Amino acid sequence: MTFKTFAVAGSALALALSGAAPAFAQQPAAAAPAPAAAAAAPAVTHGPPVPGLCIVSVENAIGASTVGKYVNTRLQQLVAQVNAELNAEKTALDNDAKALDGQRATLDQNTFEQRAAALQVRGNALQRKAQLRDQEIQATEQKAINRVGVEMEPLIRQAYQQKQCSILINRNSIILGNPAADITPAVVTALNAKITQFAFDRERLDQQARPAAPAPAAAAPAAPRK
Repeated sequence: MTFKTFAVAGSALALALSGAAPAFAQQPAAAAPAPAAAAAAPAVTHGPPVPGLCIVSVENAIGASTVGKYVNTRLQQLVAQVNAELNAEKTALDNDAKALDGQRATLDQNTFEQRAAALQVRGNALQRKAQLRDQEIQATEQKAINRVGVEMEPLIRQAYQQKQCSILINRNSIILGNPAADITPAVVTALNAKITQFAFDRERLDQQARPAAPAPAAAAPAAPRK
């Protein structure tokens, strides 16, 4: 079973990514217009539920559950920590770039270019770190939601049997459905009773990618004595 991830602020890392390399003349980006409010959906009168046909939304069950909300909050905390780390490095880099720009008139061209090149190297390294942190947040999110999915899967089967379903359809794959056939609320209730939170931290992909140290070579056997 696969599960779609939350729409958490993992993309907020892009704010720390932008302009990681020093730029001596940057213009602020224009703010995006606010989206228009969605129109309220008209009320629908459903026909009688089809016996044995049930629907469920795995994504909504995760999002509505206590553990799902905990995971979302924890992920936002991890994103904030990463942004604090990256923004601190970016601020230091920007300050050094401004200082170098102010020394342009007093430095010879060769010295200025060498220092600018060093700043560019730092900027490129920060860009790579930000991309790695973004991948780590995504991996953390997927691992956490997979954990919730493992906890929830037997509860879906349990709700399916309790309602005496004959077929279970993903609610997100249909346009409309009678709420009486929806076992999602029962799954949420069971999941809340089973688990509300679990400890997890940001995945460290740089440590996972680090090759293991080679084993020491075995000593060569001694030559036979003649």
